[in-house]
Amino acid sequence: MSHKKTNNILPNAAVFFHNGLYALSVLSVISALTISGCSQKETTEQTQPAPQDQGSINKPQHKEVGKASWYGPGFQGQETANGEHFDQKDLTAAHPSLPMGSTAKVTNLENGKNVEVRINDRGPFTENRVIDVSKAAATELGMKKDGTTQVKIETKSSAKKVASARSVKPKKRLRKVISSN
Repeated sequence: MSHKKTNNILPNAAVFFHNGLYALSVLSVISALTISGCSQKETTEQTQPAPQDQGSINKPQHKEVGKASWYGPGFQGQETANGEHFDQKDLTAAHPSLPMGSTAKVTNLENGKNVEVRINDRGPFTENRVIDVSKAAATELGMKKDGTTQVKIETKSSAKKVASARSVKPKKRLRKVISSN
């Protein structure tokens, strides 16, 4: 009887290779699961902004106190910083930094009268003044005779107004302020 001599190395290598391949597969699956567990989950859930309480909507976004003056007849029809023609009969004002087109409530601190004006110009260019109002606004505030008065300026934010203000380049010009002081 002839015995075939078998090479024991090959069966052991096949088992090792098979076991190694199995181990590699298991290791790959574990690695994939570990990595996927660390990744961030993308959600398609849409979030809505937190509701605003009604009290915060009406709060002023800008408050300023200082001396106001008015301008009128000498500037009638002249171009304002936002490109409009000045009309002293409109309730408008010039302010150094408020957005063009925004609305400001101006209150005369000496008599309590107030008026809402639309910012359409830059100024005042006189030291110690915070706002120049049109002749019509000065009349409403009861300051036309004196020419200047202490005021409080308040504005509320408006995304539309702020966006439109960015598209306008202000023009700086000198202006003579009407005042009895």
